[in-house]
Amino acid sequence: MSIPAKDVGHRTDKRVRSLTSLIEADADLLSAQLQELRTRAFPPTAEKVLRPFTSGEAAKLIGVSDGYLRHLALSGEMPEPEKTTAGKRLYSLEQVHETRRHLAKTKANYLPSRRGDDHLQVIAATNFKGGSGKTTTSAHLAQFLALRGYRVLAVDLDPQASMSALFGIQPEFDVEDNQTLYGAIRYDDSKRPLSEIIRKTYFDGLDIVPANLELQEFEHDTPKVLADPRRTSDRLFFSRIASALETVNKDYDIVILDCPPSLGFLTLSALCAARSVLVTIHPQMLDVASMSQFLHMTAGLLDVVEHAGGDADYDFFRYVVTRYEPGDGPQGQIVGLMRSLFGDRVLNNSILKSTAISDAGITKQTLYEVGRENFTRTTYDRALESLDAVNGEIEGLIKEAWGRAT
Repeated sequence: MSIPAKDVGHRTDKRVRSLTSLIEADADLLSAQLQELRTRAFPPTAEKVLRPFTSGEAAKLIGVSDGYLRHLALSGEMPEPEKTTAGKRLYSLEQVHETRRHLAKTKANYLPSRRGDDHLQVIAATNFKGGSGKTTTSAHLAQFLALRGYRVLAVDLDPQASMSALFGIQPEFDVEDNQTLYGAIRYDDSKRPLSEIIRKTYFDGLDIVPANLELQEFEHDTPKVLADPRRTSDRLFFSRIASALETVNKDYDIVILDCPPSLGFLTLSALCAARSVLVTIHPQMLDVASMSQFLHMTAGLLDVVEHAGGDADYDFFRYVVTRYEPGDGPQGQIVGLMRSLFGDRVLNNSILKSTAISDAGITKQTLYEVGRENFTRTTYDRALESLDAVNGEIEGLIKEAWGRAT
């Protein structure tokens, strides 16, 4: 099939081009422009860094008073923090964690890491409806838990790589072949250890497995393997992500899987690797109707997986209401309907729709990265309060699964 140039956008050439070559040319143009913009904003040697925290913020993260934090520095028990010209103390996240480790020598609760028989908590965030806030929820949850002192691994399973981009990783330029999770779950001899794929981030205590379009290869490879009678040992595709994560079990407390917006082999394998599931939902009727189909399809596919020996038992399964506008009557009715149908499977708290969250996203940041001074304070505080409430509720569920008091 060919399309005259006059019928596609603003192209002025008169040659007849195939849709394939047209799309490929547009992709090349866009990639080149993105690379140019990226080079201007982030020179080749530049790396994304996390802002320092004020003494008040650091004290709140650790769970001590500002005065006690000052005492630790003055007494020489902890390194002296950086000071501004105005004399304000600023702490890096590394210093916050170092203080936690110091205090945990006498009181273990300052470090929330796994203990004894606590299992690796793997949480899959999913929904096959785009715009449900899945990546926003995943990224903020991963950072919240890292700020709290947990050892966190974020795994981007979406070929569109939105979470990777939030962490300053450009999928087209920074992620090469075999540098996504596909490298650890592929079926051929090029498979490599997950530990070699994991990257450190600028968030101390938070690592990431980035994504790019390479992940689609798993969706193409798996049907071929399932149809090959000689590959019986590879047919348990749904166990491959769990097996990869098991190799780094001791290195982390919590893994966050940001699933693709589809019910393919990657999502199914992620759901089977998970100990817990979060379904993000924007409270609009079309989104709720879409979620109904998603749940029907998921149940049917997981039933097949369970009969094949897969594990679909979870510590918790929760619906997370995102982009919620409390003053919107129809949204309030939909949330009320969900609570009446699903009870406590709907989180008590919701992530509010906020210009603070969306504005931070424009600069590829989360609300935990940007300072309060960049926004109207009431807008920032309201958005941050809703994120902390949702993430704190999820943290409580994790502790409950580990048998700890919340």
